[in-house]
Amino acid sequence: MSAFHPTRRMLLAGIAASVATGAAMSSSAYAEQFTKIIVTFPPGGSADIFIRALEPVVAADLKSGFVIENRAGAGGNIGMQAVVQAKPDGYTLGVAPAGVLTINPHVNASMPFDPVKDLAPITLLADIPFVLVAAPGASFATLKDMIAAAAAKPGQLSVGHGGNGTVMQMTAALLSQMANVRLTLVPYRGTGPVVTDVLAGHVPLAILDIPSSLELIRTGRLTALGVTSSKRVAFLPDVPTLAEQGLAGFESTGWFGLVAPAATPGDVMTRLNAIFVKALADPDVIEKLRVIGAQPSPTTPDAFAAYIRSESAKWGRLTREMNLAGQ
Repeated sequence: MSAFHPTRRMLLAGIAASVATGAAMSSSAYAEQFTKIIVTFPPGGSADIFIRALEPVVAADLKSGFVIENRAGAGGNIGMQAVVQAKPDGYTLGVAPAGVLTINPHVNASMPFDPVKDLAPITLLADIPFVLVAAPGASFATLKDMIAAAAAKPGQLSVGHGGNGTVMQMTAALLSQMANVRLTLVPYRGTGPVVTDVLAGHVPLAILDIPSSLELIRTGRLTALGVTSSKRVAFLPDVPTLAEQGLAGFESTGWFGLVAPAATPGDVMTRLNAIFVKALADPDVIEKLRVIGAQPSPTTPDAFAAYIRSESAKWGRLTREMNLAGQ
């Protein structure tokens, strides 16, 4: 699977200390009632499956357990706003997708909250690489041929993605920029409709996540042109990265992390970080996460905060360069 981003590796050495500190705080009054974790997408999605896989291990350490509340809508903003408005006591947390924390602020002029000021990062949870696929019967079977086709007819080659304000949109835009071709980006409401249209040939290209595309690629119904992570992924070992096919430095993955309302006490944040970092290292949890193509990516709160800043700067720059705001 994809390697950790350098920013994420920066403070991983502090995780062991964080776990030890959290264990030492077992007598804290925190976790005497149920903790609510808000997932910003409907049941059955990657983030929902992920947090439910963690539930047995995390609930054991929280003593009182936790409940999951799915609040979908507005690209994740509705669920995250509920976290922002919650009492900062550690009993309401949120599973935040990359788009909410690093993209929406750049493309949405009416953000209801400031992700940096109003949320406190606990830990990055997981990376999920994407794959660039071609429709059945497409006139190209390699990234090189696709780029040549796009260059020959600027703007006529379309690439479907999972929606504006998502990392999939940014991945498609980054592809267009780094390949120096003009692709037409076509937004959909989630990956399901994208899969339907690319299979039908209504769009010749699509940026998909691994779970929604794996079986279709394995059975030859879709052609994988490259994965978007910096390293090849274990589920598709024969599919090269976009970077190794000439787009040097190309790296874009979906991810989500755990956040709390700003002003949540430091000792509670430390304990939560320790609990979730421990759960992400559990062998049974890791095996369950393989089915959604997710790579557990635990960090310290500071490392997660630094990664959010880095990703926000990256996508903000691309948004301005590609004039994506408001699209």
